[in-house]
Amino acid sequence: MFGNIGWAEMMVLLVAALVILGPERLPGAVMWVTKSLRQVRDYASGATKQLKDELGPEFDDLRKPLSELNQLRGMTPRTMITKHILDGDDSIFTTFEKPNGATKRPSLEKPQSTNAGERPPIDPDAT
Repeated sequence: MFGNIGWAEMMVLLVAALVILGPERLPGAVMWVTKSLRQVRDYASGATKQLKDELGPEFDDLRKPLSELNQLRGMTPRTMITKHILDGDDSIFTTFEKPNGATKRPSLEKPQSTNAGERPPIDPDAT
């Protein structure tokens, strides 16, 4: 639930709570929050257990499309092409990669002339 909150954020919240609530009310507030979170977690696990009991084996049939949907949610265009068109063979992508991980892109510009005295062509419609 709070997996994306680091220790620095927790310390900031603790200091803010200490300033707002004061040292005499902070322990009671912490106990109330932990008790509330534990109760919400128990309600959620109880609801899941109740659904499993009522639906029986159909519960797994209900979870299967949801897990497939979660897999689709995490797919990028590259993984979709690799999985469905290339049957998991991503060697076509690795042949175009440089050693540092950047991809090679073919240049669309014409190579510059090496003659020093030669002037580049001018397009009168572009100027």
